[in-house]
Amino acid sequence: MGPALCLLSAACFGAMAIFGKLAYAAGVSPEALLLVRFGFAAGLLAMLLLLRPGLRRRDPAIPERRTGPARVTLGLLVTALGLGAVGYATQASLYFAALALMDASLLSLVFYTYPLLVTLTAVLLGRDRLTPGRCAALVAASCGTLLVLLGTGGVDFHPLGATLAFGAAVTYTVYILVADTVVHRLPPVILSALVMAGAALTLGARALVRGGVDLSFGLQGWFWLACIAVVSTVLAMLTFFAGLRRTGPSTAAILSTFEPVVTTALAALTLDEILTPVQIAGGLLVLSSVAVLQVQRTRPGHRGAVPHRVPKRPDLDNPKQPVSIS
Repeated sequence: MGPALCLLSAACFGAMAIFGKLAYAAGVSPEALLLVRFGFAAGLLAMLLLLRPGLRRRDPAIPERRTGPARVTLGLLVTALGLGAVGYATQASLYFAALALMDASLLSLVFYTYPLLVTLTAVLLGRDRLTPGRCAALVAASCGTLLVLLGTGGVDFHPLGATLAFGAAVTYTVYILVADTVVHRLPPVILSALVMAGAALTLGARALVRGGVDLSFGLQGWFWLACIAVVSTVLAMLTFFAGLRRTGPSTAAILSTFEPVVTTALAALTLDEILTPVQIAGGLLVLSSVAVLQVQRTRPGHRGAVPHRVPKRPDLDNPKQPVSIS
């Protein structure tokens, strides 16, 4: 069940860009999409915490009489809300702004450079070591990204969209590294709920300053928004946590590379987006490099291995594991 749950989580995250494209086609604006997504997700997670008190513990597998509920101090509360209000809200805004300009498949490949950025930044900050294997993986990933960007053919390439997508990857890298300082001190569902609430507050305040958002779109638009909030945010996060407990961080991180594959396949099936052979080759280089880096980071006995610093997605989302948030 562990690998199956991790793959289901990656598929849910991978479908988010498709749901976003379909929501845009139904008349939903990027501002409305973000506000409804985070507001709805925060409400669902809050209800889940009320109905399932066991999720308030750091490890739901351990009885509460042995662990007790997690203590949420003021400092942790402010940090978690700040992660959502600043980091996640900015990353998601850049991601969905890019989605409005470029194809979902290409966006997914550009954005998925963030695990490589996390690894390189962690090395520069002294949190990890750069081994020959990681050097080779980073070089291959850089070449793969270059192929993806230069191999434009049937895909609608937009320079500003690519810049926004890479900006989302950079922002998410910073978010992950900051979140790594608090992720072990709060239960994952509580942390995710606070991050979602912080993002919703920021986007709500921005909407008020700009005079509100247009929510007059039809039922079709609301349906795709519900898919983003329920499937690609809440369900994706919960299935990832369940899979992570059963497989460990290394396997979960490697399986997360399934996410852009899902996005690309769904984009070809539903949006008639087709990657060129050069871009497919570049995407495979990026994904294989991510997998190699995760194996290097968590291999037992490997020099410089850091078993508990394997970033996944975001969105949600375990902030220290590379997943899709977007």
